[in-house]
Amino acid sequence: MTQRTLVILKPDAVRRGLIGEIIGRIERKAGWSVPAMELRTLDQETLETHYGEHKGKPFYEPLMGFMASGPVVVLVVEGERVIEGVRQLAGPTDPIAAAPGSIRGDFGSITRENLIHASDSEESAERELKLFFPVLG
Repeated sequence: MTQRTLVILKPDAVRRGLIGEIIGRIERKAGWSVPAMELRTLDQETLETHYGEHKGKPFYEPLMGFMASGPVVVLVVEGERVIEGVRQLAGPTDPIAAAPGSIRGDFGSITRENLIHASDSEESAERELKLFFPVLG
């Protein structure tokens, strides 16, 4: 079943020049495509909407500060089983626990600055795509 998901290449991925490497891995995996992509700096309102479920948790404020610290690349990725697949390609949130061959396993170092966000379910993907790419529907 063809799906769409949202991927965010976080400020550390942009700062470290890993955009091409990460997008290349996504496109080579299972024939997935990137029909929309945008470089942007996230404003407070977008961050609060996107990460609202984490408000009040100890990592919320540091995460918000990190995500506002520089530009990000926001992608729509499309393909078969892409929601589950991109999350596997990204690896676990903690880069130390991520296997070699995963994005976080190969390039990550600390949990907060873990290079990539990928929607975790069809419902999250739909909500996140509407937030970041409202024209796509």
